[in-house]
Amino acid sequence: MTHPQPRTPQQRKQDTLDRLHQDVDAWVATSDGDGPYLVPLSFLWDGETLLMATPAASPTGRNAAATGRVRVGIGQTRDVVLVDGTVEVLAEVPDGTGDAFAARTGFDPRRLAEPYPWFRVRPQRIQAWREVDELAGRDLMRDGRWLVP
Repeated sequence: MTHPQPRTPQQRKQDTLDRLHQDVDAWVATSDGDGPYLVPLSFLWDGETLLMATPAASPTGRNAAATGRVRVGIGQTRDVVLVDGTVEVLAEVPDGTGDAFAARTGFDPRRLAEPYPWFRVRPQRIQAWREVDELAGRDLMRDGRWLVP
């Protein structure tokens, strides 16, 4: 099996931004102290934050609201982007944002009877790597600041 050459930090950052703009679904991990919860959720990237929605009564919704933190995994295990972020819970979003989310994801939580709050995830740490040769330097963002220009 032939593996691609390791990417430069700048290429990794660009690939990560491309993935955030193009991908629709991610694995979202939260915890309540008793154990982790991992669920797939759709997201919309606005250039600075990820917007997601999940039932308020779900473990993920409760945990994200209570702790204000999530970990998001995007992509395959051999080309992954990990985002550790802080969470802001929103009861609603402007119509244009909700419309953009629905158009992008094919899912409109505003149309459901069950309350689906919105969760705005602000990345604090972003890592990206494909293979072991990219593990060194996998941090692209730390403390909410890009490390790579």
